[in-house]
Amino acid sequence: MKDSYFDGKLIQLIGWRLLGALLIAVTFSIGTPWAVCMINRWETKHTVINGKRLMFDGKGGQLFGKYIIWFLLTIITLGIYSFWLAINLKKWVVSHTFFES
Repeated sequence: MKDSYFDGKLIQLIGWRLLGALLIAVTFSIGTPWAVCMINRWETKHTVINGKRLMFDGKGGQLFGKYIIWFLLTIITLGIYSFWLAINLKKWVVSHTFFES
């Protein structure tokens, strides 16, 4: 069995999170999908599982479309759909995560 590890640095994580927060703040939350993708890309780029590095190929534009649908469903269901948002986001992230070839 090969090693699994994370080789990202704390200062990098702080920088990416601050950049994501700035993007969200400047765009009044419209940039949230791009910030989510940016941070996930950094996290997976620095993750190795069984000797294989992970990659993330999700795009903010793809996630923005999902966000619009999820937002509308939340409004239509008077907030009930919001309970499924975290699971749907996780499913989307995992579907765009793969091992580097």
